[in-house]
Amino acid sequence: MCVDLYRNSPNAGMAEFQEKLRLQHENSMLTELEKLLITAKPSEAEISRKDFEGFKKLFHRFLQEKGPSVDWAKIQRPPEDSIQPYEKIELKGLPADVASSLNKLAVVKLNGGLGTSMGCKGPKSLISVRNENTFLDLTVQQIEHLNKSYNADVPLVLMNSFNTDEDTKKILQKYTHHRVKIHTFNQSRYPRISKESLLPVATNMGLTAENEEAWYPPGHGDIYASFYNSGLLDKLIAEGKEYIFVSNIDNLGATVDLHILNHLMSQPSDKRCEFVMEVTDKTRADVKGGTLTQYDGKLRLLEIAQVPKAHVDEFKSVTKFKIFNTNNLWISLPAIKRLHEKNAMDMEIIVNPKTLDGGLNVIQLETAVGAAMKSFDNALGINVPRSRFLPVKTTSDLLLVMSNLYSMNAGSLTMSPKREFPTTPHVKLGSSFTKVRDFLKRFESIPDMLELDHLTVSGDVTFGKQVTLKGTVIIIANHGDRIDIPAGAMLENKIVSGNLRILDH
Repeated sequence: MCVDLYRNSPNAGMAEFQEKLRLQHENSMLTELEKLLITAKPSEAEISRKDFEGFKKLFHRFLQEKGPSVDWAKIQRPPEDSIQPYEKIELKGLPADVASSLNKLAVVKLNGGLGTSMGCKGPKSLISVRNENTFLDLTVQQIEHLNKSYNADVPLVLMNSFNTDEDTKKILQKYTHHRVKIHTFNQSRYPRISKESLLPVATNMGLTAENEEAWYPPGHGDIYASFYNSGLLDKLIAEGKEYIFVSNIDNLGATVDLHILNHLMSQPSDKRCEFVMEVTDKTRADVKGGTLTQYDGKLRLLEIAQVPKAHVDEFKSVTKFKIFNTNNLWISLPAIKRLHEKNAMDMEIIVNPKTLDGGLNVIQLETAVGAAMKSFDNALGINVPRSRFLPVKTTSDLLLVMSNLYSMNAGSLTMSPKREFPTTPHVKLGSSFTKVRDFLKRFESIPDMLELDHLTVSGDVTFGKQVTLKGTVIIIANHGDRIDIPAGAMLENKIVSGNLRILDH
């Protein structure tokens, strides 16, 4: 009798209805995926099937989970020893035989992104960032320098996406005579889901123009499955590699750090740290960055998307959460293999809403590589200097790395010793500078920025040769106006607005 009463209660009815609906959505999705697979080329069918296996798991979880994935009351500060200061690790010094540690390392760069946000076609890694060198050039130079200096064999592994694979592979031919072995593998290709019907928007497996928008690479959390599925994980383990150093290819501060590598290699085998996340101190510019917390007795990455709305301001607090994730990660290869084979890689789903060109609202289901941290044994955070986080996401960032603030040696950028403060200036360029092509046209040469604190530029502004910027400089050309900063000008703590053209006589 009790059971019947419960079944007939409104709550029970609702739960039953939702479960039916969930099963309906899941079955419809499975049917549609099978239809898509029939249209795959024979050479791609097996890869697509493996991709879809991962997608099905993610979609299944998406239908079951509702709301933010953390209970705010259970979040605790990480224990003192779980985030080590870099200085403490550096104090250990380096062993006499650095090469033996380097020979157990592979460098993985996340290379799935396009340069569209900076107005470029093709892979972002092929944008020139310094003296005609691209992100990829600088990466190859760094690793080649390591291999030559220590007589080591550190390979470079690029995780491409279907967007970047072809163009990247063409360019790799230019590195054949460099002392770096380069491997590539592709992250998965998942179907975008219509927000309305919760079904794929793709009609076939092709990547033709009209179908291109129907697919997406599912975030860098996909590295574990796609690395394993590619066979490259097993190949590297067979070659004696024990760790990978993973970072975004557009983070010019993410070079191989020998002190962190030595820390990993010098641990007793039963206490081996399987996962290290490099974190750095938050500034006001980093308030949305993921942070480390203690949750259910594990060190865990907490992203803003997981935070209940009522606690978002608390999450952004620089005093409560002092550090953020740089996405520079050191991960044990045998541990990735073990966790993947046991299906024990636990990552939160990121639901990313998008609107396609035709106006259709879709969702992408993604995961983040750092979110798997809690699945690994003896995970550790290392609080590194800010210099290890130098991402180039916009032309404002590009201006910094092209300037005399940095000097370059063997592909690595270091802050000039002539700059008195270790912090980088805050640069905000307006929409006239968004595309790299337009940005380059507006500078006859990159200004001297050694003593700059803050630069804001808005509107139609150009810079002549050998301009010097110091302190706080704000340049605003109103609509219809134009400002030309003349060659050799020195602007210190200046606001320039209105209309300024220096005419040659």
